[in-house]
Amino acid sequence: MAPRRRIAVDDGRAAIAQWLTARGERHGEGGTAPSSALPRPVLATAVRYTLEELATRAPGNSVEVRVPPFGVAQCIEGPRHTRGTPPNVVETDAETWLGLATGSLTWPDALATGKLSASGTRTDLSELLPLA
Repeated sequence: MAPRRRIAVDDGRAAIAQWLTARGERHGEGGTAPSSALPRPVLATAVRYTLEELATRAPGNSVEVRVPPFGVAQCIEGPRHTRGTPPNVVETDAETWLGLATGSLTWPDALATGKLSASGTRTDLSELLPLA
């Protein structure tokens, strides 16, 4: 069963567009600047929307994707954990997550920088990304 969306698709896409603009990527500038000028609610909406999108495209409960302090999603079919820390956890910050979700950052590059933590045998999300 697909997760219930809390972020409207139009609102989520608008938040991603604002994030890309803040980074300078919307106009072919290939931006990498942090989006610190972006209002926190917009950043939160972009992160939560992309987490919802991931859970919709790869439903399941075997991998937990954490982007503190904004959100968490469970995805990918497989063994379900019921108590404690799940065996397959992906954790990163908002900038890195949105870079992965939009395709401005690759999975191997994010792992190499140390800004992405992926523990467990099912945590390689590279085939599911980018989302937007």
